Amino acid sequence: MAESEQQKIQLGPDPSLLLVDDDEIFVNRLARAMERRGFRPAVTLSVADAIATIQQAPAAYAVVDLRLEDGSGLDVVEALREARPDARIVVLTGYGAIATAVAAVKLGATDYLSKPADANDIVSALLQTGEALPPPPENPMSADRVKWEHIQRVYEQCDRNVSETARRLHMHRRTLQRILAKRSPR
Repeated sequence: MAESEQQKIQLGPDPSLLLVDDDEIFVNRLARAMERRGFRPAVTLSVADAIATIQQAPAAYAVVDLRLEDGSGLDVVEALREARPDARIVVLTGYGAIATAVAAVKLGATDYLSKPADANDIVSALLQTGEALPPPPENPMSADRVKWEHIQRVYEQCDRNVSETARRLHMHRRTLQRILAKRSPR
């Protein structure tokens, strides 16, 4: 209880929090957990609903899923950043790729977390101040994972165009399609 009281103090005058995720069970559970920590959450399940909510009352904090049924969470990040430049935004995704993390940060996200992330991790990311570097990873990426991340970054930069990505990577289009169809290496 003392820890959540301390976090309430750090929230400041506006504890409004926008939660955007198409996994209704997860987002409702997260909303309850964040409410216990002093936030005032508003839950939306789609990009369209999130943007409508932002237009009515932009939140001071946001937790946005990257991949939603009706589009990209990056659109929500961009809309919130335009409506409220001081908002603290954390992007959550089950598809952790460096390219999308870079895109999220460029659009104004404060941090980027891979699912599953618990409420404490999310609160820490939302309330983090300064430019402190995180500690080095205990299990750094494998060489296969680094290669996969590079391919994903180029693929995102080419607007998900397989032929253009294959041309830039100097690889056969079918080979690239097979790589993209597989799960990411550990």
